[in-house]
Order: sequence, then C-alpha cells, then structure tokens
Amino acid sequence: MRLLLFDIDGTLVDALGAGKAALGRAMLRVYGETGPIESFEFHGKTDPAIVRGLLRAAGWSDADIEGGFEATWSAYLEALDDELEQRDGSVKTFPGVEPLLRAVEADARFAPGLVTGNMESGASLKLGAAGLDRRFRYGAFGSDSETRDDLPPIALDRAERAYGQSFDLGAAVIVGDTPDDIRCARANGARVLAVSTGRHTVQELREHGPDAVFENLSDTPDVLRMLTDE
Repeated sequence: MRLLLFDIDGTLVDALGAGKAALGRAMLRVYGETGPIESFEFHGKTDPAIVRGLLRAAGWSDADIEGGFEATWSAYLEALDDELEQRDGSVKTFPGVEPLLRAVEADARFAPGLVTGNMESGASLKLGAAGLDRRFRYGAFGSDSETRDDLPPIALDRAERAYGQSFDLGAAVIVGDTPDDIRCARANGARVLAVSTGRHTVQELREHGPDAVFENLSDTPDVLRMLTDE
C-alpha cells in the first residue's frame, strides 16, 4: 500500500477564512494583539509557527509566546467552532475532492491520511464542516510539531499502527497546494502532487519542482494515474 498524505486548507477544504479569523480572536484574547495578521502568509505553515511568526514580528520573545500557547489553542478551538457555525453550509470541498477520496478509499493500493499544519482538533472541525469527518484513519498535525518537515514520519508511524503493516515514506505522495508542501515532501524523500486550488498558480507551483501539478483534483482518472506511478 502507498501512503497518500493530504493537506487540508487550500487542498481539500475551503474554510472561507474561518481559521484566520478564529486565530486572530484567540490571539487577542490571550496576547492582546495579533501582530501583522492581515499581511502574514498563513498558507503552508503550522498553526504554532503562524502564532510564533506573528508575535515575533510584533517584538515578542519566544518564551513569552510559548507561555501563551496552551491558552491560545483552547481559545482558538472555541472561536473556530463559532466561525465555522457562522459559515453554516458554506464551507466546501474543492472540485474533485469527494470523488477522489471515494476512489482511493475503495482502492487497496492506497492508505489515505493527513499531513497538515492545523492543530488536530482544528483539523477535525474543518473537515467536519466540509462533510469529511471520519474519512481518515491517521494523520500528523501542527499539534505534533511546529516544524512541517517533522510531520510525514509521524504520519508514517501512525499509519503503520492503524494498518498493521510497514510503509515506505519514499513511495508516499504528499498532496498539497503550497511550495511548503513541496519542500516538505522533498525533505522526506516523498513524491508530491501540487494542486492550485489555494493561493498559488500552476506555474508558481511548477517552479518548485513537484512531480505533478493539477489545477484541481476533478480529473479523477488522471490524478489516480499520477498517484500510482512509480
């Protein structure tokens, strides 16, 4: 079986800015400020790295930032639940996501999971809002490590326990929408399928050297051919 490691925001789900809004609310509650949240690039980063980057830009020390992490995630999850509820019925999957997930779930060659910068509970809320709850048996999250490159080996370990067999990370395919997803795959010897449903165009993603780039995931047979290539 081959690991398929999906990013969430910009790849599977359009949460309509709920995560950013919720994180801003949580940071104001815990730290009293958000730093340059409107200009900061969220995509491709873990949630802890986003908070650290925003507050470093505002002059905070790492020790003071970390001291507020626990309270921040509690406030964030409460705010995220509220933000998603305000978008009731509007949070959607991107084109082709549902048919592709059905296809790989039914195919014994694949073990689909998650590699995402979201905190695990935040990932569950976003997936649930888009109708994708309980679709993945394993994953690695921003709550596991602030550094995105650390996540694929964590996902590998959890997949091996979930499926009761060994996997080869070098045969895995990471599916994501940012240059950071591509870099993360390369850092772990994995293959990578980039999709331009997030902030980056096909050409921008292609410049970072993924194995394949798609405008979206709607051509299920073509995407499956890439996922099964050696």
